[in-house]
Amino acid sequence: MSSIDPPDEAKAPAPRKRRGPEPTPGQRALSLLVRREHSRKELARKLTARGVDKDEAQAAVDRMTAEGWQSNDRFAEQLVRSRANNGQGPLRIRAELSTHGLDREAVAVAFEAYDGDWTDNARDLVRRRFPGALDDRALQRKAAEFLVRRGFTGDQVRAATRYDPDEDDVA
Repeated sequence: MSSIDPPDEAKAPAPRKRRGPEPTPGQRALSLLVRREHSRKELARKLTARGVDKDEAQAAVDRMTAEGWQSNDRFAEQLVRSRANNGQGPLRIRAELSTHGLDREAVAVAFEAYDGDWTDNARDLVRRRFPGALDDRALQRKAAEFLVRRGFTGDQVRAATRYDPDEDDVA
C-alpha cells in the first residue's frame, strides 16, 4: 500500500445508524395512512413490500380498520372526488376502484356521494382543451376521442361535444 491510498477502513461507508427500534407493522400502517387514504388491499400490499410478514400485515390492517384509521368507503369517496377533479370520467374511475379490491356496493356508495355532474365535467374539459370544438367537426372528433380516453360514457361525450360518431360520414 502506498502512502497516498487511505487505509481500507476509511474506504468503506459507515453503516447507517438506526434512530430507534424497528417500527411495528401497526406503526408502519399508521405512517402510511397519515399521508393519505389507502384501501385495505393497497395497505396490506405496501406493508408486505416493506418486509412485514403477510399475516402480521393483515392483522395490522384489520386493527387500523377496527380503530377507524382505515376505511374502504372513505378511500373510495376520496378517490372519486380526486380523479373527477383531475378530469377523469366515471368509467375510468370505476376501473381503478376495482383494482383496489373494493366491492360493487362500496363503489356505488362512493359514486352516490360524489356531488359533481359528469356531463358538466366533460363540457368543461372540452371548453378548456378544445376551444372552438363545437364549430369544427375535426375538433369535435378529437375532443370526443379525448373524453373517451378519459373514461366518460358515450352519452356524456355526445352531450359535451355534440358529436355522434354514427352520424359521421366515413369516406
